[in-house]
Amino acid sequence: MRLTTKSEYALLALIHIARHGTGRYVRIEDICATYEISKKYLEHLLTLLRQNRYLKTRRGAGGGYKLARPANRVSLAEVIRLMDGALAPTESVSKYFFSHTPLEKERKMIEILKELRDYVARRLESVTLADLV
Repeated sequence: MRLTTKSEYALLALIHIARHGTGRYVRIEDICATYEISKKYLEHLLTLLRQNRYLKTRRGAGGGYKLARPANRVSLAEVIRLMDGALAPTESVSKYFFSHTPLEKERKMIEILKELRDYVARRLESVTLADLV
């Protein structure tokens, strides 16, 4: 599994927002300044997070972004899946994004990849934003 900048930046933004509590809106400029992320790119990611009900937004003075649900109810696994897709090293062992691959012909290899998938998924599902704040 390899994280893309989509997952990395989305997680950084969510952690930053979670640090500021559930009641306060965080400005996108603050997130961009903290992590040196392009505003245009981050706007795209935050829109995706809002559309999938991870964030709430408010316009105007005092506006910005805040978590739509408690930080302890957002796992790293679900954010990474939203941004990058499967946690599995190959689609032929993925639970959520399964697709046939030639690797399926090698049963022992598939078993090793399933073990890796299960470990990564278990670990990322057990860590929430609250754990990182």
